Amino acid sequence: MFTQRRNRNMVEAAFTTLSLIYHVTVNNLRKGQRNAVVGLIMTVVQSIAMIAGFYLIFAIMGVRTAPIRGNYIVYIMSGIFMFMAHSQAIGAVSGAGSPSNQMMKHGPMNTAVLISAAALASLYKQTFSALVVLSAYNYLVEPVHIDKPLACYAMLLMAWFSGCCIGLIFLSLRPWWPQGAQVLTQFYQRVNMVFSGKMFVANLMPGAMLHLFSWNPLFHVIDQTRGFAFINYSPRNSSLDYPVYAALTLLMIGLMAEFVTRKAVSISWSAGR
Repeated sequence: MFTQRRNRNMVEAAFTTLSLIYHVTVNNLRKGQRNAVVGLIMTVVQSIAMIAGFYLIFAIMGVRTAPIRGNYIVYIMSGIFMFMAHSQAIGAVSGAGSPSNQMMKHGPMNTAVLISAAALASLYKQTFSALVVLSAYNYLVEPVHIDKPLACYAMLLMAWFSGCCIGLIFLSLRPWWPQGAQVLTQFYQRVNMVFSGKMFVANLMPGAMLHLFSWNPLFHVIDQTRGFAFINYSPRNSSLDYPVYAALTLLMIGLMAEFVTRKAVSISWSAGR
């Protein structure tokens, strides 16, 4: 009864890890709400609220047609879905759990499982939300035409992956400075409300203004998404390579920072608080 289970080969170890990631992912999906379906519905409602909010903002500003020739709502959705995937991935990974978490006392558990499960739960919710909102609009309001839907979903994956890499850096900072890391995470998420560029079209931005946005990988992802969604739009002021290289660089920094934190962190750090 007290014998520790050991994997006999690499294949068995891989299946054990994947099974553990699956169960922790399901737990992450269910822990916010008593009913998992309610949690998914709330994610959809949040996306609809964001789309409706930006539609009203544009209407108040007098912008009633898309700057890109095409469907106005698709133009808004192309920015909202990428922003939500990026922002939610940052929040999920940055709060995935520290190396001193109580779950770490169980043998098969490790920080990689917690991080992977948090990231996959976020991706599942955002994918589900995007499919439900697009399908509902297509069947209930008007048909939606997206020029390259698979490429658009690849951009959603890119937005999610870059958010996970940034969230990993905030996660590694959290044990050293818990309140500061939380404030920085929220600050970055709020900054992206403007500097993600979801309210602007990169091709129409002047050079002086473009420099304020071009540092952000999400800005490039959103602009490239609109290039895949609209047949009449070809992005000139954004790059497809930049978010890839930026995300890989942030991933390496996050992995090194998480390794250092995992080796140094102690549960006694918070004993006097």
